[in-house]
Amino acid sequence: MTDTEAPPRVLVVDDAATVRLYHSSLLTEAGFQVDESANGLEAVEVATAVPYDLFLVDVNMPKMNGYTCVEALRSDTVGTDAPVVMISTEDRPGDADRAYAAGANLYLVKPVGGERLIRIASMLTAGRGAPA
Repeated sequence: MTDTEAPPRVLVVDDAATVRLYHSSLLTEAGFQVDESANGLEAVEVATAVPYDLFLVDVNMPKMNGYTCVEALRSDTVGTDAPVVMISTEDRPGDADRAYAAGANLYLVKPVGGERLIRIASMLTAGRGAPA
């Protein structure tokens, strides 16, 4: 990454403050620029104004769940092609399929280890100014 190249910008979307803090801290330490949203509706509103290189989205949230959030991010209104990783405690048959149908690029089950999260974020933002 050159000095003039901005780090990849990530939006962490989760209603649990502890999860947001955990994911944000890991990504910030790895060189990402991180913002947070407490629900899907807030995330969609922010994404219409700020370009992101990656979204980490929980499934179960108030106001707008993760599936609806991803569908909105992929809609003509927001129209982002940035990768979306859904991270949830949901591990029933069909949960991942539903995430992919909504437009997610990857579905992970919590807890996700820090090293794994950084590796995935780095791979998905490669070419978008990802940290070395």
